[in-house]
Amino acid sequence: MGMELNVVVLAALAMLTCAPWRVYSEEHRLSVKMTLVQNASALGALCLDGSLPAYHLHRGFGAGARNWLLQFEGGGWCNDIESCLERANTRRGSTRYMTKLEVFSGILSNNASLNPDFYNWNRVKLRYCDGASFAGDAMFDNGTSLLYFRGQRIWKAIILDLLPKGLGQARKALLSGCSAGGLASFLHCDNFTKYLPTNASVKCLSDAGFFLDARDIGLNHTMRSFYKDLVSLQGVEQNLDKNCTSYLNFPELCIFPQYTLRFIQTPFFILNSAYDVFQFHHALVPPSADPHGHWNHCKLDPAACDANQTAILQGFRRDMIVTMFSFYESSRRGGMFINSCFAHCQSESQDTWFGVDSPRIHDKTIAEAVGDWYFGRRVTKEIDCAYPCDTTCHNLIP
Repeated sequence: MGMELNVVVLAALAMLTCAPWRVYSEEHRLSVKMTLVQNASALGALCLDGSLPAYHLHRGFGAGARNWLLQFEGGGWCNDIESCLERANTRRGSTRYMTKLEVFSGILSNNASLNPDFYNWNRVKLRYCDGASFAGDAMFDNGTSLLYFRGQRIWKAIILDLLPKGLGQARKALLSGCSAGGLASFLHCDNFTKYLPTNASVKCLSDAGFFLDARDIGLNHTMRSFYKDLVSLQGVEQNLDKNCTSYLNFPELCIFPQYTLRFIQTPFFILNSAYDVFQFHHALVPPSADPHGHWNHCKLDPAACDANQTAILQGFRRDMIVTMFSFYESSRRGGMFINSCFAHCQSESQDTWFGVDSPRIHDKTIAEAVGDWYFGRRVTKEIDCAYPCDTTCHNLIP
């Protein structure tokens, strides 16, 4: 069984509404060439199908020439042989099928008016082709089919390729990611710090990567079961936080951010919707828990949800906020922006990152909140009021 949310579709929906800055952004959008990691095979760092891993690098300049932002690409996971074999023949499992040019927008933009704090940094997009948030290390070979579950090695190979290109002399660095890439930010945050100079300012950001260990509407642990199979198939457990896995009776649960967050030493920022549409559609109300489609209209339009469905959604929001409470209360170096938009991934799309009508909490955009936190301008721990109070939302439902 595979899970994937098409971020490209979300971006396309976001572009349907028109404002002058969006037209400007579209006309001047930045396309960045793919770089294959030529030495990756020596490390056994291969995509699901055996192709070389890749990234896109756009060089920084001026005051940002020695600052680095790395962004993990998202795109779901595969947790059984069938779905992984299928994935291996797509852009989610092979660089052979990927676009060789990638549009950089939002947090990756090189335009100061669209990305005021990070526009002149070295910005890197790490392409996702392993199906386990860059965290697996295993293989499958039955004599006729071969799959490489080598996400952890891909992560290392890309870092080693970037270190001599300037990452090794970084003054400031931010490890980020969206969706499955946002989960990768949790999983690799402290490891990223170890590669960089001890005097560098290193921080991490997860966008839509705080996947909850919660029951679905049928009271089943759908996401827990999915991740358990994922961890087992792709050899992820050995790469999970050792403090977390030794602490929990079920070490595979350490793939959930709510269990591993307490052990992360590097300053961290959590950007998430309290009504994340991926979790709404696949974790809270998966098709298996709604065989007759009673939730179909509600999934497409929150305004169509009945009173009981709305109450369940509000309960999911409460669970997320309660789960983050200790981080909110105790983490002096942590930041957060938890809004009430029905969205998934808000840092890579210009209209949700920083624009005239971007989502706001206390009149602060996501870009401003992240920048304030990273540069220590002010404490940034924003939690939105419950749906439907926020009129600034971009409800991006595929």
